[in-house]
Amino acid sequence: MYNPSSNIATEFIDHNEILDSIKSAAEKSADIDYVNSLLEKASMAKGLSHREAATLLQCDNPEIIGKIFRIANEIKHRFYGNRIVMFAPLYLSNYCVNGCVYCPYHLKNKTIPRIKLTQEQIRREVIALQDMGHKRLAIEAGEDPRNNPLEYILESIETIYSVKHRNGAIRRVNVNIAATTIENYRRLHDAKIGTYILFQETYNKENYERLHPNGPKSNYSWHTEAMDRAMLGGIDDVGLGVLYGLNTYRYDFIGLLMHAEHLEACYGVGPHTISVPRICPADDISTDDFPDSISDDLFCRIVAILRLAVPYTGLIISTRESPAVRAKVLDLGISQISGGSKTSVGGYADNNPEGNSSAQFDISDNRSLDEVVDWLISTNHIPSFCTACYRQGRTGDRFMSLVKNGQIANCCAPNALLTLAEYLRDYASATTLKKGLKLIENQVKEIPHEKIKSLTIEYLSRIDKGERDFNF
Repeated sequence: MYNPSSNIATEFIDHNEILDSIKSAAEKSADIDYVNSLLEKASMAKGLSHREAATLLQCDNPEIIGKIFRIANEIKHRFYGNRIVMFAPLYLSNYCVNGCVYCPYHLKNKTIPRIKLTQEQIRREVIALQDMGHKRLAIEAGEDPRNNPLEYILESIETIYSVKHRNGAIRRVNVNIAATTIENYRRLHDAKIGTYILFQETYNKENYERLHPNGPKSNYSWHTEAMDRAMLGGIDDVGLGVLYGLNTYRYDFIGLLMHAEHLEACYGVGPHTISVPRICPADDISTDDFPDSISDDLFCRIVAILRLAVPYTGLIISTRESPAVRAKVLDLGISQISGGSKTSVGGYADNNPEGNSSAQFDISDNRSLDEVVDWLISTNHIPSFCTACYRQGRTGDRFMSLVKNGQIANCCAPNALLTLAEYLRDYASATTLKKGLKLIENQVKEIPHEKIKSLTIEYLSRIDKGERDFNF
């Protein structure tokens, strides 16, 4: 029985409810008047239920798709403006005891070199990332209680935060590691992590168990209920995601939104972020083994409808996607992107002598961080390295309340400009610097609050003179 307020995985992700939602969407999507009423509701930025969003996804009417894209663009700019938050993944270890058939880190893969960074190697990775200009990381590690215990993760987080190199500092560490206990989530919270991220991969229990034949991750309920334990452990910023291509996209799209509804029902706040990765090739993984892959056009529709369904949630796209696809989805809802990424263990500072052979997946956008920043500026987006909300305690429901009433813009826009100015002065190429300073000059004029505008101008002047780390 479907119950979004239940803490039992098979009740808040109810198989029959998903099937009924798919059936209902197929029936209702032909009713253009009803579909337009959903679009009118979405345009008010109050969100959509999983059934309503499924109906929009089912509708193939070109005129409706055009309206979906237009409204997604409007909502994205209403809450996020033209800001794009920047981050990079940092792989600590690819030792793993799981048997996930879509991931080259699986235990039976004997061709991939197994690497675990020492704390000194982590320091070198962090310095390399700081020298690129990054301020926000997402750390990744395979699940291996012996090689990657929580103590190793906690020590690594402490190391990352401790490294101060020139003007560089990592100000937010997000964590993407395996499902764990409430007590361990408390320890991660005490280590001052940002967002806890865990991808479900697929919400179809039967398919999930087939894709995860052994290892701790094979326990569907333990994995699916992880966000509940994270919330109970004090982590109120959590990030969801499915791996599109592992299962039928309609099923996982609906399951993802049901999971978001469950978090809202139980804890008063939905996911802080949702990621939208697609299956892609890796060491011993071929996409030919996964027949449910989705086209670029369908991928864009999924991103846009997610923006309509969860208007206040950050949407993340990685370098799995090509520059062309990343460009398409920027104005359809994406608010965070990675840049200059390496998906191999030790890939930033050449700690890994095997090169990319330890990569978790192939990268499609190989541009440097500076090239990505230059591209964003050229398209009138503000690359933001801001971490102020996390550091000021604006997390969970406190963050969401500010987003919903529009007040977050008083912080985010100037903070984005201040952190971009830091990047430009410390790391940018001459071309990017020139473009970026012009963008900042134009964007400062758009700050509506006169006192905040005045302070922003003052802080920018002080950044020009060498001071750092101002925020609202």
